[in-house]
Amino acid sequence: MFDTLSDRLAATFKNLRGKGRLSEADIDATAREIRIALLEADVALPAVRAFIKQIKERALGAEVSQALNPAQQVIKIVNEELIGILGGETRRLRFAKTPPTVIMLAGLQGAGKTTLAGKLGRWLAGQGHTPLLVACDLQRPNAVNQLAVVAERAGVAVYAPEPGNGVGDPVKVAKDSIEHARTKQYDVVIVDTAGRLGIDQEMMQQAADIRDAVSPDEILFVLDAMIGQDAVNTAQAFLDGVGFDGVVLSKLDGDARGGAALSVAHVTGKQIMFASNGEKLDDFDAFHPDRMASRILGMGDVLSLIEKAEQTFSQAEAEKMAAKLAKGPKEFTLDDFLQQMEQVRKMGSISKLLGMLPGMNQIKDQINNLDERDVDRTAAIIKSMTPAERTDPTIINGSRRARIARGSGVEVGAVKNLVERFFDARKMMSRMAQGGGMPGMPGMPGMPGLGGGARGKKKAKPAKGKQRSGNPMKRKAEEAAAAARREAQGDNPFGLPAGGDGKFELPDEFKKFMG
Repeated sequence: MFDTLSDRLAATFKNLRGKGRLSEADIDATAREIRIALLEADVALPAVRAFIKQIKERALGAEVSQALNPAQQVIKIVNEELIGILGGETRRLRFAKTPPTVIMLAGLQGAGKTTLAGKLGRWLAGQGHTPLLVACDLQRPNAVNQLAVVAERAGVAVYAPEPGNGVGDPVKVAKDSIEHARTKQYDVVIVDTAGRLGIDQEMMQQAADIRDAVSPDEILFVLDAMIGQDAVNTAQAFLDGVGFDGVVLSKLDGDARGGAALSVAHVTGKQIMFASNGEKLDDFDAFHPDRMASRILGMGDVLSLIEKAEQTFSQAEAEKMAAKLAKGPKEFTLDDFLQQMEQVRKMGSISKLLGMLPGMNQIKDQINNLDERDVDRTAAIIKSMTPAERTDPTIINGSRRARIARGSGVEVGAVKNLVERFFDARKMMSRMAQGGGMPGMPGMPGMPGLGGGARGKKKAKPAKGKQRSGNPMKRKAEEAAAAARREAQGDNPFGLPAGGDGKFELPDEFKKFMG
């Protein structure tokens, strides 16, 4: 969503690099480019004005003019101001002191409230809670059935006493759900309310009545990130009519320009709390302004990547794999390779994972064109091998390759390429597990296996001292002179005359420089 904005900002900062100092004209030009980039991204004008004002004030101050690298300092300022416009610190859910905690979802029809209710329920269940989804959208056709299906996929409970399709009282359903949650010991209640195609008084009144009936601990406004500038107007109308405590951005994986995300927190004063960035129920997480700012500036989001890895990978399995690699490369088999690959696949889309790495915006076209099915093809090839072939791929000859290719539905060359890539990956992973570095990277002192192993080692040449003369008579005279100097110096390491008063006398030719 933020690709266009990221590209414009990257081009702007590229013009700053290499300058020893920044003039006022440089800062004005940079601010103008950033303003254009934000307006093209459909950011609300009040937010743009406040953002540019802060950047110019700080960039013209001492923190840039006295910096060793002014360009990096300007990027740092933009990063900090982006974090500010996105809401500052991460906003967490407030839980009730006495369960259940009631969370009410509000928003326009089509914003994705029902699907998001399932995503939020699954996310809370993963945090150790027992959520209950409540079907209070009784107007939209099949809304109740949709919530029931989403709840089943998310693995959470649903409360839907009314069939919907215009039948039932949503305020009564919301009120009864609280007692039902207490009886069944659900600690979080997520109320899915009805939406409309536009702002109208009837919708606002119904949402306000449900709010008054259940006294929610959190009212979350679900905002479609793809509707651009109108998102801010809708959010403001809901804030005035019903009120809300936080914003949830849906469809953040779309190809819109992303202005809503950069505008809503500034305009409404309410922070973005969650973001939905895909169609799967797992494509949902807490919104971190600092990490989003880092992504926009092309600096990646390594913390989110680490969190995904921690949620997916077992610590015990990771330690077991590290111990196996430390024993030697041959301990790592194709079964282990397949297991690691499947673990990475559980983390989500490979393209999205690569996009979290710093600098990946420079090759985003290649990342976007990645074929996710290549992982499935690789798994099919490995599963078509016998246990002996997975343990020792060196036994795979021409006839075995042909059999494996037939079994996995690929060309023979694909099997050969996979085995070769596996050997390369095994060497690299083994080197890293033993304290080594990446191939081609310079080694560090005291670390084994760095710099490419034994092939990278070179015998250190002895340091060249004063060359001895090849003439025996001349060499004998030089040795006698050296012995006389050593006798005169004695054991003094600084070369002062032995037995003297310890004062060092400068040669006559240097005395003239000492005044």
